[in-house]
Amino acid sequence: MFALIWGAVRTRRAQVLTVAVLTALAAAVVAAGPWIAYASTARAAAAGVAAAPGEQRVVSVREIADTSGDPRRRLDSFAGRVRELLPLPAAGAVTGLVAPLKVNRGQDTPTMSLGYRDGFCAHVRLEGSCPSRNGQVAISHDAAQRLGVGVGNTLSMQAAPTSDPMRFTVVGLYARTDPTEPYWSDPLYEAGDGYDPAFTTIGTFELRQIWEPTVTYDLPVPDALIRGDGGYHLADELREADLRLSTSGMHLVNTTAGLLDTIARDRTQIRIGVLVGMLQILVLALFAIGLAGRYTGRDRRGDAALLKLRGSSRWGMLRLIWGQHLVPLLLGAVAGVPLGFLLARALAGPLGTADRPAAVLLSLAAVGVVLVGGLLVLAVIEALVLRLPVAALLRRVGTGRGDWRAGVLDLLLLAVAVAAVYQARAGAPTSGLARAAPALVALAVALLLARLLGRVADRGGGAAVRTGHLRLGLTAVQVSRQPGTDRVFALVVVAVAVFATALGGWRGEQAARADRSAAELGAARVLTVHAADRTALLAAVRQADPRGDQAMAAVVDAVSGQPVLAVDSSRLAAVTRWRPEYGPAPVLPAAAAGDPGPERLPAITGDRLTVRLRHDGVTAIALTLVLQHEVTGAPITVRFAVPRHGEQAVTAPVAGCGTAPGCRILRWELTLPPQPDGRAAPAVYGTAVTVRGLTQQNPPAEILTAATLGDIARWRPGTSGAALDVAATRGALRLSADKNTVGLPQTGTQAYAVDTALPIPVVLAGPTPVTWQFTDPGLLSLGSSPVPVRVVGTASALPVLGRRGVLVDLEAARRIIGDADPPGVFQVWLAPGAGPAVVEALASAGLTVNEDETVEDRSRRLAQQAPAAAARFALVCGAVALLLAAAAIAVTGAVDRRTRLDQLRALRRQGLAAPVAAVTAWAGTAALIGAGLIGGLAAAALAGPVARVALPGFTDGWDVLPLPPAQGGLALVQAGLAALVVLGLTGWLSVRPLSRRLAARREDPR
Repeated sequence: MFALIWGAVRTRRAQVLTVAVLTALAAAVVAAGPWIAYASTARAAAAGVAAAPGEQRVVSVREIADTSGDPRRRLDSFAGRVRELLPLPAAGAVTGLVAPLKVNRGQDTPTMSLGYRDGFCAHVRLEGSCPSRNGQVAISHDAAQRLGVGVGNTLSMQAAPTSDPMRFTVVGLYARTDPTEPYWSDPLYEAGDGYDPAFTTIGTFELRQIWEPTVTYDLPVPDALIRGDGGYHLADELREADLRLSTSGMHLVNTTAGLLDTIARDRTQIRIGVLVGMLQILVLALFAIGLAGRYTGRDRRGDAALLKLRGSSRWGMLRLIWGQHLVPLLLGAVAGVPLGFLLARALAGPLGTADRPAAVLLSLAAVGVVLVGGLLVLAVIEALVLRLPVAALLRRVGTGRGDWRAGVLDLLLLAVAVAAVYQARAGAPTSGLARAAPALVALAVALLLARLLGRVADRGGGAAVRTGHLRLGLTAVQVSRQPGTDRVFALVVVAVAVFATALGGWRGEQAARADRSAAELGAARVLTVHAADRTALLAAVRQADPRGDQAMAAVVDAVSGQPVLAVDSSRLAAVTRWRPEYGPAPVLPAAAAGDPGPERLPAITGDRLTVRLRHDGVTAIALTLVLQHEVTGAPITVRFAVPRHGEQAVTAPVAGCGTAPGCRILRWELTLPPQPDGRAAPAVYGTAVTVRGLTQQNPPAEILTAATLGDIARWRPGTSGAALDVAATRGALRLSADKNTVGLPQTGTQAYAVDTALPIPVVLAGPTPVTWQFTDPGLLSLGSSPVPVRVVGTASALPVLGRRGVLVDLEAARRIIGDADPPGVFQVWLAPGAGPAVVEALASAGLTVNEDETVEDRSRRLAQQAPAAAARFALVCGAVALLLAAAAIAVTGAVDRRTRLDQLRALRRQGLAAPVAAVTAWAGTAALIGAGLIGGLAAAALAGPVARVALPGFTDGWDVLPLPPAQGGLALVQAGLAALVVLGLTGWLSVRPLSRRLAARREDPR
């Protein structure tokens, strides 16, 4: 038996090779599927963890504790209990204490928490020193300005209105080095509704008033646990830990939940996408193997008839025929397994050792399904053949196109396609048959077109022959009379449609990633830089790119209640690719340029200032002028001597303004002189100062004249609480605080110089803030007091910020902010053509580049998410489907070659012209490929609107911009060209031997 099988295999090498190739293609895809699923989910989890903000990778445990005057012992005890109950590695844990307090400012008592945190000074930039003794604190620059205190001053705070006040010495002003790092993820150590917290030593909490602080234990979760390496389930572990901690009176805050949900969605979508692709290839491969078995079975009919005549049993004949199929199936499976692993490695990269055994077992099981499925399909085909009598087996002419069973099967497949389309249109595109709706729509179109093609060929072929159109007639007859042609045509249509759909989805997913990356970054390349302040950032960028077409300064504040993106709007159009969703591009630059505000005051470049003033009232006052250097942004305080009553001139030294272009005036400050204990009084009552002029020396110049001092448009008070009275009349500026403001909260002490238009223009994305519905629009994140704004444009989204936020001009914003230090990430946006020289110029201008990211970098990171991984595998499956169709065309040409050659030779002997015979030799295959190609592209184009095919959304929920279409005209053209090359080349190679033999027979003189 083995010798007979081997002899049959050697005799029919082409047919055996075709089945082996079909099996190898299917085995490679299904073997790669599990490997790709495991590797892609691991890479998606790793990319998601790497891209997640710090607060999503930290768990926090809290408890309101009674320290009994020993905060260190209580904190250590708390941390020890947490480590016992929380089953996570304790490396990197940060403990702390925080107590909400009130700042004593008369009747104005803003909230400011007092906190201790491990390693505080290593995570901030300090002006001054780090708190090292009990009672010493460090406060933020913003809090210092709003409270009117500085290094060396005393800060009075109390825990409750009836408790004794506590006095703390301010020894440093801090700014967070990286507000996005996990260290700052705990919201208890943020400003909340008050000022930024003051940080102190742990010994300060020995004070009786703060014996009951909130103790915290913040633990960064290792990336491997969040990713779920080795089957670890962090969510389950944290749920159990929460129960244990709650029983002990502690509260667990799990900020990893959103990240874990994203990872779980990624894992589910990747696995479903891979499974759908594997099933499509499995079905198409079995169909192609069945076609190959049906075509090659014509040569085995004679063997079956001979065995029947010799009295062989049906089981013996089945063993002989199945043995012929088992050899190519085994060869294909053996060849497909390593090909699948190579394919998986190329698509998804290496696989971790923990997941490797499961992936290998599933891959081998999937290959086994292909092997068994192929054998069963071929067995059914052969069993149907063996039922025929000997006379039918020896007949060389087919019995027809099909019977009623084929029609019933077609109707059943059409019903399944209709059900899939209904599910997809009913709003469940990811459930049940809806995922396979595009392929099923293509199948339905293929079956209908196959029936139509057969009828047209039947009717049209005969009519063409009768009317003398032999080329067309013989081609149509060939298509019509060849058994199985309709099934090959259907396979070609489905394969082309699957490939076109996959290519469209892959291109659409790439476009979606590129759109998102550009929207999240804002420009083609973005540098995150370190600069002293906004003024230094803006000056450095303008120095590095004086033409303004390569680089643009930007500051992103995404943590404030109303997120703000500040950009150098004069460079916006040259550097960024503006989208319609961002609103009209010119509106902000036009508004900023159209109303720049009052003419700028002269810059101060001297080393001394003299102010001419008049002091009225009985209360002594301290007069201060705050300046800012126009390049470095450094604040410079000029403290004049305490003026006496009446008219006088007071002179004070100035240090730091001699370097060009000098300093600009920020504000006047009118306070009480410092108290003996170092505290600065926040307000002055019942006194006034009238400024009549300001001049500088070395070089001499007049800075403030009667014209500028008497112009009220150039000066403004604060915008919160009872502001300082500011009056500009008769060429002088009068600053005063009325007695009726005594006791009012937030009594102002400052008069600001106005050198930009107010309200400043903004573009608003998202709903109008609720507070703007009752008061004038203003932003709280541009300094120590609300800044009035006017909305000059609206947008559905803004770059970096997304669907909610405000776009402002950076030049206007930095002039308003002055020497305040609001939150914000400093960036430099680069135009697409910006080269290394621009980056070097930025570094030479004083900027330190901390991070460099391009749209391509961000897109590659997003390529690890489920939509991209599924799209890549679907594209591979589409390409393999195309190869399966090509193999079916090849086997059709190989099997029919001898019969068609005999037919054409017979027609030549009957007088058929040689050119007509040559055209007929290849026209049938060309017609089949052309019709299948057009039908497949039409089916792919039809599947989109019919099944509502759309790109899957990002698994992390990002939906700022609309997704591009899943199928575009360009993708259809590219798919058509690729399919034409693959199928056309296969068809040409399969027909070429027939054409050559026909031509050789024509040239043979015999």
